[in-house]
Amino acid sequence: MMDVCLLGTGGMMPLPYRALTSLMVRYNGMNVLIDCGEGTQVSIKQQGWSVKPIDVICFTHFHADHISGLPGLLLTLGNAERTEPVTMIGPKRLEKVVNALRMIAPELPFPIQYVELEQDEESFTFNGLRINAFKVNHNITCYGYSLELDRAGKFDVEKAQKLNIPVPFWNKLQKGETIEYEGKTYTTDMVLGPPRKGIKLTYCTDTRPTEGIIRNAAGSDLFICEGMYAEDGKEAKAKEHKHMTFYEAAQMAKEAEVREMWLTHYSPSLVRPQDYEKKVRKIFPNTVVAKDRRTTTLLYEEEAHGSAEEDH
Repeated sequence: MMDVCLLGTGGMMPLPYRALTSLMVRYNGMNVLIDCGEGTQVSIKQQGWSVKPIDVICFTHFHADHISGLPGLLLTLGNAERTEPVTMIGPKRLEKVVNALRMIAPELPFPIQYVELEQDEESFTFNGLRINAFKVNHNITCYGYSLELDRAGKFDVEKAQKLNIPVPFWNKLQKGETIEYEGKTYTTDMVLGPPRKGIKLTYCTDTRPTEGIIRNAAGSDLFICEGMYAEDGKEAKAKEHKHMTFYEAAQMAKEAEVREMWLTHYSPSLVRPQDYEKKVRKIFPNTVVAKDRRTTTLLYEEEAHGSAEEDH
């Protein structure tokens, strides 16, 4: 399973009732943070989560509302006596940008490992969680991210028995190990059925609609997408500043056939985004105009009936 918290839903500047957009994901004892705008730590504390287990920080791009909270977060991690490395993923010049921000956090008790994205699409795996980065269309280099948990096929007891595979090896084979025993080799494909549907989360802000977003978001259990504007007459402004309207995001969600979409990254001028929920649902019915710290637990398909969602 994957715990998801949209820490903030604001764009450009924090507001008293709306923090800047960032996302935190927990999986198997590991935490991933996507973007770290001003006030991200406050939202994490309000949610009751901890910054100390953050192992990976992904940045979409280097505009201030997506990265200016980083120095304080690093200082908090240091004060929590963290010594394990933190991996940072982001566009080219990531190390240079972070080092500039670290002028006020120069000494940390943990190393930082930098992964600078150079291709249009790149993929990395951490503790079984696959992170796919894909370039989007903003006025500076910007990436979206998909987080995926693959799931192996179901163990076939009858197959294992017919092949006379010793029972003590079953668990290891189920975990993907290859066993050599008494001149025989046992592999996972001998006892596992076809791969089952895993879990997929896609996060995308600060962009115009692109085919690449639709392709990378395809089949997502949850698609978290920018909706900077919702009011009539904002289409030209969205195009000029390379952002999206609610309705463009909904159209992408529809084409990508995602299960659910949360809108985020609202313009400060959009005071009541929820007022437009009914209108956007005409395009994609399973749309949520999200509020700060909306949370959910994404479960494997047969467990999904037990998932819970909450707005704060």
